[in-house]
Amino acid sequence: MTAPVPAWLPRLMERAGADDSFFNSFGLPEGRRSAVLILFAPHPDAGEDVLLTQRSEVMRKHPGQVSFPGGGIDPTDADATAAALREAHEEVDLDASEVTVLGELAPVPLTVTGYHVTPVIGWWHDPGEIHAKSRQEVDRVVRVALSDLTDPANRFSAVHPARTFKAPAFEVDGLYVWGFTAILLDAVLKLAGLEQPWDVEDERPVPARFLLR
Repeated sequence: MTAPVPAWLPRLMERAGADDSFFNSFGLPEGRRSAVLILFAPHPDAGEDVLLTQRSEVMRKHPGQVSFPGGGIDPTDADATAAALREAHEEVDLDASEVTVLGELAPVPLTVTGYHVTPVIGWWHDPGEIHAKSRQEVDRVVRVALSDLTDPANRFSAVHPARTFKAPAFEVDGLYVWGFTAILLDAVLKLAGLEQPWDVEDERPVPARFLLR
């Protein structure tokens, strides 16, 4: 059965279009263009969830870290949306026909990798089976309930030991979500009006296993 788009998703897109201050706060986009798919779906129990992947430990960049499906925009891709859907199919075997694309958010430059990333917002109106299709890229695929992500008990500020980085982070379903993925999730939850108050002063150091990569 096709699941209708929840009311907060159009609200998210409207607010993102009206105020893209977060998405342009990183400076002008430079470097290679890429895209990620932020895919929401009806949760099997209640409410909605979002699709996250844990990157393969053999990846050259950011091994073992949590991310959205996505990657570089190829010359054969029509646009960022096409790239995000293609990458999601390659990584987790997602069928694009099951997805309603709500639109693209403003690109976010990443100085660490030299990419600038376009987040593509999608609604999985007819969820099918997915799995870690490319073991060279993905170790684990998880649909995380938004109620868990918005639970203040699962939220904190990740801090680099050298105090060079402090940003929102999450721990849920055995995943440690920090960095760019967590920053995007935090912004999207705010724009959608789903965020609950949480203790931003709860500072926890980023685990050494991520900093040593």
